[in-house]
Amino acid sequence: MNTNTKRKKRVDQLVRGLFMAATLLSASFIIVIVIFIIIKGITPFITDNDGLGAVNIWTFITGTVWLKGTAFQSNLYGVGYIILNTLYVAFLALLLSLPIGVLTALFIAKIAPKKLAEFLRTIVELLASIPSIVYGLFGSGVILSFVYNLADLFGVQSKGGNSVLATVLVLALMTLPTITAVSEVAIRSVRKDIEEGSLALGATRTQTNFKVVLASAKSGIFAAAILGIGRSLGEATAVSLVAGNAQSGPNFGIFDITSTLTSTMLKGLKETTGIDYDIRFSVGIILMVVILLTNFILNAVKKRVGNVNVK
Repeated sequence: MNTNTKRKKRVDQLVRGLFMAATLLSASFIIVIVIFIIIKGITPFITDNDGLGAVNIWTFITGTVWLKGTAFQSNLYGVGYIILNTLYVAFLALLLSLPIGVLTALFIAKIAPKKLAEFLRTIVELLASIPSIVYGLFGSGVILSFVYNLADLFGVQSKGGNSVLATVLVLALMTLPTITAVSEVAIRSVRKDIEEGSLALGATRTQTNFKVVLASAKSGIFAAAILGIGRSLGEATAVSLVAGNAQSGPNFGIFDITSTLTSTMLKGLKETTGIDYDIRFSVGIILMVVILLTNFILNAVKKRVGNVNVK
């Protein structure tokens, strides 16, 4: 083996080592965060909590009321209704944002003139980069007013617009850019010969776009939906500004106030010690489990619907 070959081999080994170190560093951060959350999260269930007694884990998981009394008078925390609220608003937001996002992506990728498509693609990228607090402020300043007036129009009592509907609209607005961007990439990845074959068989451009292009891109579109639902489940700041933070539930009326796992975690972080602080990490454990289960189920469905047979 000559000197040049040995040098290349050493460089290759060095690069592999750097990649491995970067991977281990990234994984270690995740592991440390998960371990910290788990340790803090199980504390309320295994300690006396300054005389209040240990939190009952079954009551915590299935409960329909969050904290009867004050933080120093009760250990009755229940997140059962909050889990249902979180899944409810997240999937409603997906039902609203997914069709709009996919149709927008189809227009950008296949219908719009090139310059207009580039402009719209830039707008979508800008929307995706807006911080969540800005969406929350827009929700509290505009969407709450809209929901309040809408509720008044239907003769329904609304607490200043804070509601399931306001939360769904904010989450749909936040997930729309992500769904659009990922769907557009999937649609543009559809092979040209599939489209040309459809057109050659007499299908119109519209029929081809809806029955062939979208069908061929459905795996990527489903991936966009998974990313969208993931952002909805993990959003905290914007949701806290419009949800209303319901203390009991579940809350399924669109004009009812609601609460999510993330908003419940956020509103209690003003404390630094005690059960009311530690219990937020317990909610974090529940949130991680909910996200993992949701992603597992959606990915399983994706595998079943993702295979496309185009003849």
